[in-house]
Amino acid sequence: MTIALIAQDAKKELMVQFCIAYCGILSKHHLISTGTTGKMVSEATGLEIQRVLSGDQGGDQQIAAAISCNEVDMLLFLRDYMSEQEEDGNQNNLLRLCDVHNIPAATNVATAELLIHGLERGDLDWRELVR
Repeated sequence: MTIALIAQDAKKELMVQFCIAYCGILSKHHLISTGTTGKMVSEATGLEIQRVLSGDQGGDQQIAAAISCNEVDMLLFLRDYMSEQEEDGNQNNLLRLCDVHNIPAATNVATAELLIHGLERGDLDWRELVR
């Protein structure tokens, strides 16, 4: 499975901690991430991560394109609703595309944990059939 990792600035450290906690599960899958988030997670965990551009340079749009092409099976997108982000339109587009293409998406750690545990149990194996 391909898992996309995105975290807004205030949530990057939380994404790192999440990936440290679930490194064993994540290591069995292909990971793709926006630039800075991917770098931070990779350095902290040793996980191999395909990095695209940083979000503000178009990385969100690159991941959106991968979602549209059915190349992403899950999106873990830790958002910071407490601060205004100028690229909000791109981020809302990511979530809209997940809805359109039936891609499981999490925008907070609680939901991300549910998806990761479901992935480990095989609850998301249906994604293999979609491909």
